[in-house]
Amino acid sequence: MHIASRSFAALAATAILIAAPAAVGQEAKPKATPAKAEAAAKGKDLFPPAYFDFMLKQRTAAGQPDTPELRQAIKDELNTRELVVREAKKQGLDKTLKTEMDLTSQTVLVRTYVGDYVKAHPIPDAAVRAEYDKIKSQMGDKEYKVRHILVDNEADAKEIIAALQKGEKFDKLAERSKDTGSKANGGDLDWNAPSNFVKPFADAMVALPKGKFTTTPVQTQFGWHVIEVDDIRDAKIPSFDEVKPQLLQRMQAQEIDQYLRELRTKNGY
Repeated sequence: MHIASRSFAALAATAILIAAPAAVGQEAKPKATPAKAEAAAKGKDLFPPAYFDFMLKQRTAAGQPDTPELRQAIKDELNTRELVVREAKKQGLDKTLKTEMDLTSQTVLVRTYVGDYVKAHPIPDAAVRAEYDKIKSQMGDKEYKVRHILVDNEADAKEIIAALQKGEKFDKLAERSKDTGSKANGGDLDWNAPSNFVKPFADAMVALPKGKFTTTPVQTQFGWHVIEVDDIRDAKIPSFDEVKPQLLQRMQAQEIDQYLRELRTKNGY
């Protein structure tokens, strides 16, 4: 919400409060002095100071400068919120929405607790570096531009290999593939490191020279493959600094997942 829109909402709320004494049935009050009238126009803060401190901290942390205008905008917003909350409670919405409000409160607690857990259990740089070196070694030093045709049985795979040996085009035969993600592109899987594939597929791929296809069907848990290597190049492995944030995030997620599993086990779940 922009400061301008908050100010408009606050002005509207203030106008309502100022106009209220003129309502029918209310008794006339003694005329206020200019000082008292000014104080009455400004209104009294309806929120706890802790609410203001929290929101000010949030806004300044997000980059907004701590100015009198920002402080007034926050006050206006909090006062307007409180007025709306009071009206909502009059309609019983706090009871109707109790479950949703409880879950929202629980979400804040969980997010804060997990954030504190991460801060208290930092992943050492040495561990992140070790994970990087492990992944780098698994990737190898080559990347392969590879295509494949996936079928349900060995006989169909052998039939496709025989057709390739007779000179039929790989992309045409790929129309028989049950891999819907690649068949429309002639079986193309683009550039990949061997570690991106299951072992039987990767082993067959790295054994092929550039421009050749497997003369024996390759079986994996997905079915039977006919594989062709279109090109081979040196692997483009990003530096440690480039991937460190992603690696760190993944390792933190793994640590949190492990902690949550232990917590469930400890409590019989």
